[in-house]
Amino acid sequence: MSTTQTTDQLEFTEDELLADHDFAEPLIANGVRCHGGFDADGTYVSPRTLNRAPAIAAWEANRRARAGTDPLELPLDTWPANFPNIEQSKFLIAKGVPGPTISALTRIGTVEGFGAMLRYQTLPDFQGLFDDDIRGTATEHIRKGLFEAHARDEAGWEDEAGHDRMWFAARDIAFENPVTEDETALMLERLGIPRPGAGGKIDVKAIREAAIAMRVLPDDIDFDFESMLNRMITLLFIEIQAFHGFAWAEGVLSDPDVCAGDGEAARIISYVRADEAPHVAYLTLALSEMRDWTWRGANGTTYDGAEMIRLLWDKHLDQSRFLRRGDNLRMVLKEITHAIGDRPGHDDLLDELLALGTVRPLPGGGFVERTRTGVEVEVP
Repeated sequence: MSTTQTTDQLEFTEDELLADHDFAEPLIANGVRCHGGFDADGTYVSPRTLNRAPAIAAWEANRRARAGTDPLELPLDTWPANFPNIEQSKFLIAKGVPGPTISALTRIGTVEGFGAMLRYQTLPDFQGLFDDDIRGTATEHIRKGLFEAHARDEAGWEDEAGHDRMWFAARDIAFENPVTEDETALMLERLGIPRPGAGGKIDVKAIREAAIAMRVLPDDIDFDFESMLNRMITLLFIEIQAFHGFAWAEGVLSDPDVCAGDGEAARIISYVRADEAPHVAYLTLALSEMRDWTWRGANGTTYDGAEMIRLLWDKHLDQSRFLRRGDNLRMVLKEITHAIGDRPGHDDLLDELLALGTVRPLPGGGFVERTRTGVEVEVP
């Protein structure tokens, strides 16, 4: 079964974009039926890519033919590395401290499950926002199956598990069912993810008013459209950053000296990584399309799409790479120190761990981090 079909078709129904290949064998992870499956040669095939993958390729070819521009550049190499890194995680596990790795896998799986919320995003009338004809584009198909396919990939659909439960399956294989439900809830609270129902009633009106106050686009650009673009760019940067997480997880979970399962946990994560490729592709493509077009505000004013996308892109790029880095490092370091506890030699163990990486905490609560170029930068 070929998974690399091409097409000249540019218009698709939602059913077509959600269609699966005919799998020769389903994917079963730790006894759980997951989405996707294997072809006759035993190669993993991602879910909902029978038409979605060739559609994305066709839309990109059409975009290039119309606009003659390159797609938006994805700055993967500018993101900081995973903390703890592969060597540090293996060190902790070998020293009898698997907790931080188990916590990280649990947090990633939980966050993946939030992807189901994408289907509830308020969507504007796309064609009314642009002077350009958007027929036969990825943007037009956001409401015709692309968001829904993304949501199903992340959180599963009906009796098939998605990425959330696949991460949990990998964790449970590698560490032999390490946590109970109560322990998971406490772990997630330490990592900044409260248990469902905690924290009181959500004030939706106040959240919307705060978002409106933080707008960067002109006031006559539809607010729901800006909100959707914020969500898309945030998702894209999460997906890009996740590739560092995949490398970390596969590197740790594939080592039989520290993890059980003979590498099966790492193979499950490699399937998740393959599934994320269409997400990065369609998000980048739709944002590139909108960058290439002329936008029209509610009062008839026209705007350069490149400038509109740049305003949002730059804001989220800085936030994703830098502004949240210190908070993330503090959260992870707190989880590491919690797991080490007050065992004999705990300070020496922590010092050994930090010596294996590029992050060093400062007395005032910040960090010094050595970048890929060897330059040390202070992270507040």
